[in-house]
Formats: sequence, C-alpha cells, structure tokens
Amino acid sequence: MRRNKTIPPIEKLSIDGIAKKGKGVGRTEEGQVVFVQGAIPGDIIDVTIQKKRRRHLEGKIAKIHKESADRILPKCSHFGTCGGCTWQHMHYDAQLRHKQQEVIDALERIGGVDVPEYAPIIGCENIFGYRNKMEFSFSARRWLTAEEISGDKIVADRSALGFHIPGMWDKIVDISHCHIQPELPNTIRNEVKAYARKNELSFFDARDKVGFLRSLMLRTTLSGEIMVVIQFFHEDSEAREGLLNHLITTFPNITSLQYIINEKANDTIYDQEIHHYKGTPYITEKMGNLAFRITPKAFYQTNPAQAEVLYTEALALAELKKSDVVYDLYTGLGTIAQFVANSCEKVIGIESVPDAITAAKENAKRNNITNTKFEVGDMRKVFTDDFVARHGKADVIITDPPRDGMHKEVINQLLELKTSKILYISCNPQTQARDLALLNDVYKVIISQAVDMFPHTQHVENIVLLELRK
Repeated sequence: MRRNKTIPPIEKLSIDGIAKKGKGVGRTEEGQVVFVQGAIPGDIIDVTIQKKRRRHLEGKIAKIHKESADRILPKCSHFGTCGGCTWQHMHYDAQLRHKQQEVIDALERIGGVDVPEYAPIIGCENIFGYRNKMEFSFSARRWLTAEEISGDKIVADRSALGFHIPGMWDKIVDISHCHIQPELPNTIRNEVKAYARKNELSFFDARDKVGFLRSLMLRTTLSGEIMVVIQFFHEDSEAREGLLNHLITTFPNITSLQYIINEKANDTIYDQEIHHYKGTPYITEKMGNLAFRITPKAFYQTNPAQAEVLYTEALALAELKKSDVVYDLYTGLGTIAQFVANSCEKVIGIESVPDAITAAKENAKRNNITNTKFEVGDMRKVFTDDFVARHGKADVIITDPPRDGMHKEVINQLLELKTSKILYISCNPQTQARDLALLNDVYKVIISQAVDMFPHTQHVENIVLLELRK
C-alpha cells in the first residue's frame, strides 16, 4: 500500500486575504494558495499542512510570528472548537470590512455586473447575545480535548450537550456558555444537563442509536419570552415528566414548553409531532407595531433586532407607492410582506412550506392587515403567467430566497415579467451574484447594501435594488 507523503510545514506565511468560508488565505513563494483556519490578514504564521488539493493546500496555525493588527482575544472558551463563531478573534470593524469586500468580490467577480454604488455595510448594535434560536445535541460521545486524550486520567463521563464538531457527525463539544445567545437560555441549557446527569438520564449515542435525551431547542424574543423544546429518542413518561416538571419549577417564566418523541434515524423535527406541555404553543416576537407568533417549526430571522434594520433599509430602497402591487417571493412567515403592506396597495406572498403560509395568514389577521394574500407551493410552479393574471402584474418584486438562490425558471419568469423594480435580499452573495448575472440583460443594478446579521461569523446579508432597463 502506497502511503501519502507528509507535506512539510510552511514557515512564515503571510496571510493577505479571506476565503469565502472565513479562512485566511496566503501564497507560498512558489505561488501555491494556502487556506488556514483561524488566520487573519496581516498574520505571519507557520502552517501545518493537513490536506493537499489539486489547486490549493489546507492547514492549521502551528506558530504565529506576527499577529495581525485586527487580531483580538476571543471572548468564548469554546472558540476554535465548536465551529460557530469563526471570527470572534477579529475586531468587529475588521469583520465588517471583510464582509463588505466579500459582497463586492462576489458581485464583480461572479456576477460581472456593474454596481454604481456600494452603500457602507450596516453593522450590529449588539454583537453578543443577539441570536434568538439555538439547537443543542445530547451525546454520549463527548469530544475530548487534546489534554484529555494525552493524559493518564480516565474520562468516566463522556456525556455532552452542545454543538457538533465541524465535520464529525457523532462528536459533540460540551458547551458551558454560548455568548451569542441571551443569558437565560444558557442557564436553562446547563440546568437541563445538570438534572440529566444527576438523575442518570441517558444521552443519545448517534452511532449505536441508543439513549433517551436527543436534542434541545431554545428560542427567545426581544421582550424576554422563551420557548424550550426537548427531543427524546423514545418515550419514558416518568423520566420525561420529571425533567419537564423540574424545568417548570426552576424556570416559571418559561413561556412555551414542548417536547418531541423522535425514534427515526435523523433528528430533524419537521416531520415530527410537537407535544405542547406547558404555557403557550408559541412565542410572540414584535417588529415595530407588528407581532409574529413563532412555533417550533417556524422560520424567523435569528437576529430579530437586526432583521428590523434589514427590512427598514429594504423598504427605504424600494420607495413604494400606495398604488403599487408587490410580490414577495419566498415569503416565509410573511414578515417582509406585512412589514411593507402599509406602504402599497397589496402584497402577494409565495412560500413552499404550508405551515409557514398558515402562520403568515394568521399573523396578518392578528395584525389587522387586510391587503396581503399568500399562496403555498413550489416557487417555480406557482410563480407562473396564471399567477400574474390572477393577482395583476407587480410593480415591485421582493425576493429573499434560501442560500441556493433562485431557480432558473423563477429567473426566467422575472425576465418575462419585466417589472419596474426588484429588491433582491440574500444571505449568500455568491448565489445572488450568479442570479444577478442572469437578470442583467433586462435589469440593471442600482445599489448594493450589505447588512451584518451574524457578528463573529463570515456570513453577511445583502440587499440589491434592480430597475428595468429602458
């Protein structure tokens, strides 16, 4: 058997860029591209090479000779292990600078479109404690630190409640404190873990498919409401009720307590029955004068304070008139549709998830909004000539697709429709740029506005305003 040759380390590599997944990028004297997790532009480092690809190398930092001026001490003790906040070691101003550049690079290099104006990126007021939804996994196979592996002491308790190690589906890093969620959810998570260990409730083993406790979802609102959803692998009414009643006693301010019995191979909940145990079966988030009920399966922006900033900016760019007909593609819970409804004649939202459309209709009714309509179905099958005939041609189209962007059939319909304005909101500048290139013959870009929704990660939201070419 031929053995892979060990690639010698690279010494004093200068990091001069950021890759799309947040890794630092440098080039050897021979011009070889090297991606390094945890490296920041301005660092000079030694790199241990872990993978050799056809066009690049991938490695980890072995030694830092010179730290970047943008490098800071991360706040979280789990930084570098859990895989969540990949940029917590970078000044926030630098994070914003790199995110702005990511948008520019995507639109110019991938899209190849002319962008007359890049508005300055809008940063977050609160860069910690902003996330309103976190999902944690129970595991009987806790990730061991290098010190634990090399030490002489036997690790008796391998139970964990936390996040999957990147690239390892069966290993969980045990989380003591997550700084991007509010304080109360941290306290509840740690109490659930402590109670489970004290009462010898078994943690799920993803390999052997055994164990009782499977996952924990915590959702909050800006007003302090909190939802707790615990997923069990099998039913044990005595153990289940013991844990749930303990939470009610310990945290009487829990707004919604629910549970799931999931015996299937994966832990996704969207095909599972949700059991309502205590409180309301939902929590309510407010945005301006609007209120939205959020259920365990519902999608809602994970940074609610910044979501209002995003929608406010989008509404300002759209410059809607009272006579405008607006289409809201990929409407979700109808948050954008209801946010702009007061500024136009009517809004028609389309979404593929039936539960989301049901929630959108109910939320609109509770918000006393009467000029919205919502249809459910696959976007490329619903957004047709018949749809336009039934609702009237749109003056403005708002589209906020998932990370994969829009289907080509949806883009073709936009090209045929030739509406006056399109407001394209995206969480993935790369697929947004691809779609803009396809729209470029009919629509021209007016402005790009980046909004940071996810501090300490490489992710960025971007709004692009397009107008019909004359």
